[in-house]
Order: sequence, then C-alpha cells, then structure tokens
Amino acid sequence: MKTLFINARVILRGEIIMGSVLVENGKILTIQEGPWGDYPAGWKIIDAEKLYLSPGFIDIHTHGAGGCDFMDGKDAIITASKSHMRHGTTTLLPTTVAVSREDLLKCTDDFKAAQREMKDGPHIPGLHLEGPYFSVEQKGAIDENFIRNPDPEEYKEVCECAGDSILRWSIAPERPGALEMGDYLAQRGILPTIGHSNAVYDEIRRAFYHGYTHVTHLYSGMSTITRKSGFRFPGVIESAYALEGLTVEIIADGCHLPIELLKMIWRLKGTDKICLISDSMRYADVKVDNTVADGLGSREGGQSVLIEDGVAKLMDRSAFAGSIATDDRLVRVMYHDVGIPLHECIGMMCRTPASIMGFQSKGSIEPGKDADLVLFDEDIQIKRVFVSGKETYKA
Repeated sequence: MKTLFINARVILRGEIIMGSVLVENGKILTIQEGPWGDYPAGWKIIDAEKLYLSPGFIDIHTHGAGGCDFMDGKDAIITASKSHMRHGTTTLLPTTVAVSREDLLKCTDDFKAAQREMKDGPHIPGLHLEGPYFSVEQKGAIDENFIRNPDPEEYKEVCECAGDSILRWSIAPERPGALEMGDYLAQRGILPTIGHSNAVYDEIRRAFYHGYTHVTHLYSGMSTITRKSGFRFPGVIESAYALEGLTVEIIADGCHLPIELLKMIWRLKGTDKICLISDSMRYADVKVDNTVADGLGSREGGQSVLIEDGVAKLMDRSAFAGSIATDDRLVRVMYHDVGIPLHECIGMMCRTPASIMGFQSKGSIEPGKDADLVLFDEDIQIKRVFVSGKETYKA
C-alpha cells in the first residue's frame, strides 16, 4: 500500500518546500512540490498539517537513554534505542566505553541478540566501540584502569566474535600499534576514528593514511596547541581544521561547546564535514536534575555522575561525564541558538552521518531512499516517527 504525506514542509538537501512525499514498501517513491491533486483509492493519506517532514535522525555516537546504558544488556539496548526513537532518531550506533576484553565480548553478544529481537524500533546497524585504546592524558570521564595499548590478539578476537556488528572504533592513533590497528579495521570495513587523543599534527596526518578519517566529539578529550622549546605544535583540534579530508562530530547540546564555537566549527568545516551526535548517557530522555546518578557503562561497573545544568558531570565537577541530550535537542540548539538554517542542521543530523558511515539508503528525502521520516514543529518537538515507512511513534 502506498502512503502519501501531504501538506508538509519537506526538508531537502538545499531547501525546504511545501509539498508531498509518496512512500511504498519502506521506500520513498516521489517528492512533489505543491498540492498533490487526486488521491487514488486505497492510498493511506497522512496530513502533515504544515509540520516539517525530515529524514530520520542518525546518531553515530550514543551510550544510552531512558535510564539504560547500552552496556546493560540486550533488553537495555532495545529500551534505550526506542527511547531515542521518540526523539526522532531512526538509526543509531550503540556505543561502548573502555572496559575489559570480557565485557567487550559480552556487549557484542548482547547487541546481536538485540538486533534479532528489535521490533517497532529504530535501525541499529552496528556498534561504535569507544576505547579502550586511549590517551591517559585525555581520558575525560573514562576509567583509567581500563585504558591500554592496542593489542592485536585482543582487538582481532573482538572483531572475529562480533562478525559484522562493529561499524566504528574510536582510538588514540598515537598509541603504539594504533596505525596497524587502523589498517586492520579498514580492511574489515570498520571505520577507525580519532578519539581521546593527545596526538600532534604529524601523528594525525600519518593516521589519516591508515584509515583515521573521522574525529570523535571535536574539542572533547583531545589535544590542542602545545609549545616545545618555543615552537608551537598543533594538536588534534587544529589538525581537524588543517586536514580538509577529516570529518568531525560535535556534541551540540548547548553545554559541551558554547554557541560561538559551534558557529565557528560550522563556518570552518561546513555541513558536509560535520555530524551532530548526542554522546548521551543513560539519563537522556529521563526527567532528572540536581541528582547523583549512575554514570557511563553498566550499573555494576559504572561510576557515579552529577546531573545538573542539563548535562552529566564528574562528581568533583572537574569535567563533563557525558550528555543527557536527545537528537531533537541538538537540532534545536543549532537552529534556534546558533542560527544555522534548518535544512543545514538536518544535513548535519542526517545526511553527513549517513555519508560518513556509508549508509547509502539513508540520510535524505530522495526517491529510492529508505522512508525513515520524522514530523516535527518549529520548536523541533517530535510529533510522529516512521521507520521504513511504518509509524513507530506518535506524540
């Protein structure tokens, strides 16, 4: 059966049009500007009532939501994923933290079970492993006890056990063995990304040629300019701008990066090189503030954090411990607070992450693309969500 969205403000790559979108068998068939005309009998008609019709949001870095961390087990993966879906996310990569080899292997097993059992939820095409091969100096909220050098025996075992379940792996490329690991991951179709790194420009440039083409949460957990004997050495942050081929992701929750910096990143890198991520922990989509709560990782091994000012902090308030944002908040901040045109914000929330991860059938409203669609109002309040053309949430 064909489904026709009418009376919608359709968000396309370079513009927003008033029009209609025809969907069948989970795919977008046609986009038409203006009124559709007559509707054949048997079509399902959805009147958007002048709401925005957007591609479904794609979050390639999130640790949890709805009170669940993605390392809590199979049921938690499903619960957290559906929690994000209610905020417009139709595709996401559950993300791990630095843990033991045994916990990494368990997480891949739990993920595969969740994939098999997911119904009426978002797409979860694969995992993002964040660590444990990081810089101690740039650990942020990560438990230093689990930080270590890349171990070929370990990461090859994890990859073999996971099969095709791992899609990206964040690593500090300056660590011994990281370049060889980048080559191995790239050969398996896994994207090695630069994260929690204390590298300087020459190390990042070398890493780029070993598959490290993306930067994990720009400005968070990474080096900046340092001076040695009077000479200045660019860090990861400056390298992200200097190497045009690098793509970046930003936590646009309005807390991790100030509005002025978000605007500067957009002006310097551009929509096609930036994707928005939540980097959310378990208290995204949970009404909680001024509270001490469980933090990143499983409840058994996770650390406590302080939820206040719309963000999760370490208990001593020395650093952020993760966001509590959902993806609608990211778009809202970029659109209303930063002042970026809405179709560009949606590009960073949908099209760019799809491009970075090679999701060729997702990320934009075009004929032949998946009918992962979201309806929202001017304040980016999510009203309805459609995954592969099927309605999975209605406010």
